[in-house]
Amino acid sequence: MKLSTALLSVSLVVASMSFSSTASANDQLAVSLCEYVAANDKGGLRSKLKSSRIKIRNIYDSVLCNGNNLLRHAIASNAVDAGEYIIKNLPKSTLADGADIAWAEGNGHGGSALIGAIKDRAGL
Repeated sequence: MKLSTALLSVSLVVASMSFSSTASANDQLAVSLCEYVAANDKGGLRSKLKSSRIKIRNIYDSVLCNGNNLLRHAIASNAVDAGEYIIKNLPKSTLADGADIAWAEGNGHGGSALIGAIKDRAGL
């Protein structure tokens, strides 16, 4: 009885340690992506995505920078090059609802060059 309890305890500890290291790696990746966008470093953003073997379209909904998605973070940071890279790599359907445009206009970023790029890509 005591052996099975000990094995269960060890299994739980190992499982929690492996989960926390994965979450930490994902958190670090998100922080890096946010930093590249804020710095308008399109090359660094592209390189980080490529080395991590991920695509923007797969993480777009889950990565938040200061409470905003990557595109809104680019608009708020006036990161035109990084923002255009994000726009080009998102499906048109993601941009078609106009939510990012409405957010930008409602938060004082209506004059951003990225608004036109979103409209062009989404066909708005």
